[in-house]
Amino acid sequence: MTARRDIEAITERIRQRSKPGRERYLSRIAEASNRTANRAVLSCGNLAHGFAVCSPSEKLALGADKVPNLGIITSYNDMLSAHQPFETFPALIKDAAREAGGIAQVAGGVPAMCDGVTQGQPGMELSLFSRDVIAMAAAIGLSHNMFDAAVYLGVCDKIVPGLVIAALTFGHLPAVFIPAGPMTTGLPNDEKAKVRQLYAEGKAGRAELLEAESKSYHGPGTCTFYGTANSNQMLMEIMGLHTPGASFVNPGTPLREALTREATKRALAITALGNAYTPVGRMIDERSIVNGVVGLHATGGSTNHTIHLIAMAAAAGIAITWQDISDLSEAVPLLARVYPNGLADVNHFHAAGGLGFLIRELLDEGILHEDVQTVWGEGLRPYAVEAKLGADGSVVREASPRTSGDEKVLAPFNKAFQATGGLKVLSGNLGHAVIKTSAVKPERRIIEAPAKVFDSQQGLNEAFKAGTLTGDFIAVIRFQGPKANGMPELHKLTTVLGILQDRGQRVALVTDGRMSGASGKVPAAIHVTPEAVEDGPIARIHEGDVIRLDADAGTLEVFVPAPEFALRRTAEADLIGNEFGFGRELFAGFRQLVGRADHGASAFGTA
Repeated sequence: MTARRDIEAITERIRQRSKPGRERYLSRIAEASNRTANRAVLSCGNLAHGFAVCSPSEKLALGADKVPNLGIITSYNDMLSAHQPFETFPALIKDAAREAGGIAQVAGGVPAMCDGVTQGQPGMELSLFSRDVIAMAAAIGLSHNMFDAAVYLGVCDKIVPGLVIAALTFGHLPAVFIPAGPMTTGLPNDEKAKVRQLYAEGKAGRAELLEAESKSYHGPGTCTFYGTANSNQMLMEIMGLHTPGASFVNPGTPLREALTREATKRALAITALGNAYTPVGRMIDERSIVNGVVGLHATGGSTNHTIHLIAMAAAAGIAITWQDISDLSEAVPLLARVYPNGLADVNHFHAAGGLGFLIRELLDEGILHEDVQTVWGEGLRPYAVEAKLGADGSVVREASPRTSGDEKVLAPFNKAFQATGGLKVLSGNLGHAVIKTSAVKPERRIIEAPAKVFDSQQGLNEAFKAGTLTGDFIAVIRFQGPKANGMPELHKLTTVLGILQDRGQRVALVTDGRMSGASGKVPAAIHVTPEAVEDGPIARIHEGDVIRLDADAGTLEVFVPAPEFALRRTAEADLIGNEFGFGRELFAGFRQLVGRADHGASAFGTA
């Protein structure tokens, strides 16, 4: 009961804080709904351009507003495994729309970059900003005002948050998110990680490394570890933007196709032309956002969502903070162990009972808000199910199993892996930071050691190769924040620090950059804010300063007398090398406009 009261209290705190922004937002979408509820506001010339390639019957229907028109926003490209399956989705959606008496058009495409491809490369400095570009690209597609609802085809790291921001910006339209699903299980993630460490130590060659990576990332679908991409899918389901049970069904299967057809028909059914009008801006409220945060904690999800959820909520006029996220962590137990906080992958998680099981466990304990609206209708309870293929090829749903198929992967509430969630906010004289604790062993959650200071991840990797990273230490990697260089993920540090930890050294990381959703066993205080380039305290750390990272107490401190620390000059870094090449020169405006990490690191401002 205490946890339930805490959830309610935090939700009410968010509601009261958000009230002015939320009221302005709801007023705007009500006005948009009244002004643009149908195509009657378009001139004949507007309409002629909008349906020029449609059939005569479709032109007649669209011109008379007789049938709903579904806008498809797609992140398809055929280089990236998670997005390649979307190639066939528009044709499938159009066919399903016709069956339901509607029409569907591809409204626009959005870019989809892969953090796996760009890790440690210059392109990674565009990754975070791509979220806002995706939102803008989707807005351009929907700006034609031809649509009664939209479906969003997206999966990975920045794509789904960007699409959610766009959907909420067009909050007068119903929105259904349609996933592609995870790739089938390949080389286990822990075995892949071992080969990475051997390669870093010079004990394995590039051919062996490439073979291991290729066996792990081997086909269509999302990567199978529980990083940002699969955290996205969990969020879309637990927030009611997917149809029930849709998240973790593999691509290219009959069930995946049936779910896509069903989602199309559902999107058409909830337009203003029918009796179940569900504008997404009203559907997603403070309770939906809290449910998303609860799901993130219960599954040990990606640290990237401590940034993305703030930006997504802001698009709906809702103001959430890191403190809200941290306080919710204290009320939510960890129920899933999926790599990197376990050995299983998302396919194992899904087979053990998946989101249906987890949602039911949390609902039964009052840890989730049940009284929400979803694309499926009223209440979250209909999501406590397992989707299967019926004899006629349609989707059928059964109640989620009462027992977990594997309690080492998915635990019932009364056997939680830990009493609190997988994320925590750290505070102290170095500012604020986020740490993912779900994969860090309890004995490594408190590290006190001298600092080794670098201005790039390359600097640390070079020190490792030179053999100078000896003894216990806390690596400080600064000038990696959003204003400095776009806040790239520093996932390549995981391997090096993991090797040193395995050798018996007590090590940790403190950075104003990001780590991948795959960040794991090494304690890492990330997203430090204020960042170094904004004269944050991290820029006043000297080599050898003793730092204490205490994930249990939620503190991050440098042991330097306050008067001395305040008088230190902030370090400066030559960032000219981050300003040009690989398109980075086009994003200078983003680096100037972007907000702080704890405000969502957005160029669009806050709620």
